[in-house]
Amino acid sequence: MTAKILDGKAIAQELRQLLRAARQALGPSEVRLASVEIGQNPAADVYVRNQRRAAADVGIEMEVCNLPLGTTEAQLVTAIQALNRRDEVAGIIVQRPLPIGIDPRNVQSAIDPHKDVEGMHPANMGSILYREPLLPPCTAAAAQHLIVSTGMDLRGAETVVVGHSEIVGKPIAVLLLHHLSTVTVCHVGTRNLSEHTRRADILVVAVGKAGLVHGDMVKPGACVVDVGINQGPDGRIVGDVHFPSTAPVAGWLTPVPGGVGPVTVAMLLRNTLRAAGAQV
Repeated sequence: MTAKILDGKAIAQELRQLLRAARQALGPSEVRLASVEIGQNPAADVYVRNQRRAAADVGIEMEVCNLPLGTTEAQLVTAIQALNRRDEVAGIIVQRPLPIGIDPRNVQSAIDPHKDVEGMHPANMGSILYREPLLPPCTAAAAQHLIVSTGMDLRGAETVVVGHSEIVGKPIAVLLLHHLSTVTVCHVGTRNLSEHTRRADILVVAVGKAGLVHGDMVKPGACVVDVGINQGPDGRIVGDVHFPSTAPVAGWLTPVPGGVGPVTVAMLLRNTLRAAGAQV
């Protein structure tokens, strides 16, 4: 068996075609996405460039707000509140990582939940328990979209999520519960991780540890979604899943890079258009 590769770049391109039509349906009024960054972070700059390029392709204006190093949490919150008040700003995203001393939870809570296109405001996160919110967390939504794109039956499927972060692990677990999957969440306290992963029809790995999951930990034919982004020993970007040993076993597998990442950007743009439409 050789896994079908879930090509995130191709899937994101298909999504952007739909988003272009959605953007046109909003009419000639400006749709603006504001990106806030403190200082210059080479890794974040790459993400911002990718976001700007994808936004331009869809027809969304992206405004980058660079704040100087040394910006305090109070100053960052003040800048966000100013963006909240601007009618032409449909969505706000704060680039991470944030400097030491700034609490990401306070920053996320400062964003107007109607402009929280990352889907990380407590109001949007809380609504996941009842339904998929209008603005779901982008990476979790991307993982869900990739899983659904396989066409596999999610109802009753054994799903194992490795990682319990607020950004990915917890929200993707709840989103898949809405599909009536049987979900297990594993984390640093889990004993015998491989006993859980080997029974998973759907395996989502989001830990940030290169090569944590190997092929002998994967059920044959499983859908494996690798959310991890790590720098390997040779400097190349690798995921949390050991690709060479997993590809011959899995039924579907996301590559790193080129898997979840491009779809996450598409979900950010989808959220921006949803926010713009709701605000209109």
